[in-house]
Amino acid sequence: MDPVESTTFTATDGFPHTALVGVTDPERTLAVQGDPEAVLPLASVTKPLTAWGALVAVERGLVDLDEPAGPAGATVLNLLDHTSGLPMEGEEPQKAPGERRIYSNAGFDALAAHIADAVGMDFADWMLREVTLPLGMERTDVTGRPSAGATASIEDLLIFGREVLRPTLIPAALRDLALTVSHPGLRGIVPGYGSYADNQWGLGFELKGVKSPHWLSDSFPPETAGHFGALGSFLFVDRSRDIAAAFLSGVPFGEEHKRIWPALTDEIAERYGR
Repeated sequence: MDPVESTTFTATDGFPHTALVGVTDPERTLAVQGDPEAVLPLASVTKPLTAWGALVAVERGLVDLDEPAGPAGATVLNLLDHTSGLPMEGEEPQKAPGERRIYSNAGFDALAAHIADAVGMDFADWMLREVTLPLGMERTDVTGRPSAGATASIEDLLIFGREVLRPTLIPAALRDLALTVSHPGLRGIVPGYGSYADNQWGLGFELKGVKSPHWLSDSFPPETAGHFGALGSFLFVDRSRDIAAAFLSGVPFGEEHKRIWPALTDEIAERYGR
């Protein structure tokens, strides 16, 4: 196996915090900046992991995407793509299901509770048994909130990136569905960036679409999937280049992240994209 490149990304020059970065193709880690084993909070990058656990339950026939879950009239699918009507936090819906894309931590916590009931065990135990252990994500802790409470290393996030590129726990067709726009044409807010007339989302993954400004560079194709978190984290999967990349900083998302991330994601694509 070729050695992993230890590198420095020019785009992170002057960034005043820890900047752990990793890049992988479908087979192996290509490059890492910083300690690949250091564990930091994922914040909302937890959501794609939680979504994967839900999709494993769907694949096992324990859950159906169209079954009722969350607020009245909503389904598992609505919880996964932020169209349940639930607010960021709280149990009182703001809109009818399917009417608007409302980014919701509460929705993902409700999703996890629904999955736990369906599979007959605590959601963290399900995730450990069916996702993190099978993938070898040994430094990932999913005992926190399913919406935003996991911790992990860059090494483990790249393992998950490889899983999304070449899924082993779910069929490729189900992965494709998760990375396809669900309920297209809905207005919604990307926290920290603003409101978009077509706020594209898949199942647990944000899709770049034509949103600008954005945490991904504008050079990325609309189907690029990923997520960023409020503690300065991101994960993206670019199937057009067959790469995935992750970033961890462990500090609240702010202007410094917004400054470097588009340039960093461009640099990653230019150096490692196929």
